[in-house]
Amino acid sequence: MTVAPRLTAEAVEAPADGRQSEAALAIARGTGRLLVAHGMTALPELVLPTGRRADLVALSAKGEIWIVEIKSSVEDFRADQKWPEYATYCDRFFFAVNETFPDALIPHHAGLIVADRYGAELIRESPLDRIAPNVRRQVTLAAARAAAARLHVLHDPEAGLDARLLRE
Repeated sequence: MTVAPRLTAEAVEAPADGRQSEAALAIARGTGRLLVAHGMTALPELVLPTGRRADLVALSAKGEIWIVEIKSSVEDFRADQKWPEYATYCDRFFFAVNETFPDALIPHHAGLIVADRYGAELIRESPLDRIAPNVRRQVTLAAARAAAARLHVLHDPEAGLDARLLRE
């Protein structure tokens, strides 16, 4: 029996996005590690059916969907009020912030994650609010297609994939 090699940073290099600050990227990295520890796999910057882009969409083996909104500063939190729309597309909704962010600003109905580039801690669980089956299917398919397209581009950058597939 052969064992598949483990993916490493050398084996798969993610393309640079350019939209996120260094602080947001650090929070996303640490939050991704926490999600993996919870049995989730996360996809950054997924476009939802509304056209809005969720910072992290995570899926469990059982199909549960979490959305994590990353806030790198108080100004970022106050300027961006699109997050209430995300509840329709996930079973659990979280904010991920750094350790200096005042957690009193985070609404109590949302989960709270505090992260840095090395890891994260789940401070407050998000209540489970199951989404409609047709919405779950939409989000799951969007995540699968975006992940497959992104992986394909890493393996064959000249394949000519439509750039929209990388975001949808």
